[in-house]
Amino acid sequence: MTAPASRYDRSLVEGPLRPAVWKLAWPTMLTNIIGGLQGIVDHALVGHLVGFRGNAAIGVSWQIILIVIIFITSLFTGMSVLVARFTGAGEEAKVDRTVYQAFLTAIGLSVLVMAPLGYVLSPTLLDLVNATPEVKAEALPFLRIMFLFSSGMLVFFMLGGALRSAGDARTPMVLGIVMTVLNLVLNVVLIRGLGPIPAFGTTGSAMGTVLASGAVSLYAIVKLWRGGWVVSFPRGQGWGPDWAIIRALFRFGLPTGFQGLAMNLGGLLMLAFIGSLAQSAEAQAAFAVSYSQLFSLITWTSVGLMGAAAAVAGQNLGAGQPERAEAAVHVAAWFGLGVAAAVGILFLVVPDRLLAVFGMNDPAVVEIGSQLLRVLSLSGLLVTVALTYTGGLQGTGDTRSPLYISIISQVIVPLGICFVIQRTGTLQPMHIWLAILTGHATRAGLSVFRFRQGLWRGIQVDIAPRAG
Repeated sequence: MTAPASRYDRSLVEGPLRPAVWKLAWPTMLTNIIGGLQGIVDHALVGHLVGFRGNAAIGVSWQIILIVIIFITSLFTGMSVLVARFTGAGEEAKVDRTVYQAFLTAIGLSVLVMAPLGYVLSPTLLDLVNATPEVKAEALPFLRIMFLFSSGMLVFFMLGGALRSAGDARTPMVLGIVMTVLNLVLNVVLIRGLGPIPAFGTTGSAMGTVLASGAVSLYAIVKLWRGGWVVSFPRGQGWGPDWAIIRALFRFGLPTGFQGLAMNLGGLLMLAFIGSLAQSAEAQAAFAVSYSQLFSLITWTSVGLMGAAAAVAGQNLGAGQPERAEAAVHVAAWFGLGVAAAVGILFLVVPDRLLAVFGMNDPAVVEIGSQLLRVLSLSGLLVTVALTYTGGLQGTGDTRSPLYISIISQVIVPLGICFVIQRTGTLQPMHIWLAILTGHATRAGLSVFRFRQGLWRGIQVDIAPRAG
């Protein structure tokens, strides 16, 4: 069955492969870069107005938030697997049913689980990462606002994954740019204050984020209801839960959720090691800016390539072309290496100037941050390879292998190194940075090895017809 040309872009499963991968990759990479720049501006404003403790508060808060958000948005990985396969096979009704059920499930989890539990547990979570009293005072209101009003962000992530898996990366790019610009304007006003609007400082950053994502998501829901995009809400099939699809979402998505949970739990525990250092506040601030913001120039572009690799590989496997699916992942990895190398050169040559953008002028913070950036210049090459091959595995339906790989590489290896050094000597910032590098190298090697085994070729994906 062939999908109508007006709805699905068949160039992803036909014709030259490099342009097909790039067509999906560049809009997502650009969107993520712009989104990353918005986070950089937030950190810069907070760093100049509040100080490095404000940077540490945002970095610590996002590390906690991402643990929960990534677990919930794992449903979108299950959705993306199904959407890509069904798009490649030209099954429009199954695509739309899958998107709506993913939307319904994510909203329920965010409103009924994430908001109430996040609000209550925020103080305990900040204690877990050894946040100093000054950092905790800045982080607590930020964290609670993000938990309570996260639905808009989740809808945006869901929509972007659905559109890209169906072959449209430009629409989420436009929406992402609009959301980022709106977020930036709101944050400049709310962080600094303007006229009768007081300066909310670190809290203003959270307020701007939830307002911008909520506005864009409301527009997206209206568009999905009315139709006109490559995906839409289904008509005439009921609006209640379809448990057959929800089970499929969990089947493919939960391993990715546990993977994200393991990775971010590893990051959270790594923050605890950083919090145990003699210069904990300085090291946490350096980590928040160097790793969470500047390194995102590599990770967010690599995430874009991961999504492109997953979509093109999944669609081609759905179209019965496994060799083309494999080649698409190799192409995405080479694109990623080029970007990572360019950014890594900046980390090596001008680390102090990059840190100065965020108001990082304290000598101890600059020294620790520059040290970390030099290590990350090599880590970037490894991360982009790991993420693109992870995309290939997940897009074809193998979501369990990345889970096991992440547990080994992002939890056991780096935390084990830090634990041993702390028990046998004095843990220093450089020990932690090298432990992170070792974990990235392990992840890249295992991801490439697993993908080249080719077991993903035999994974079957389908859902039952809607009852009635």
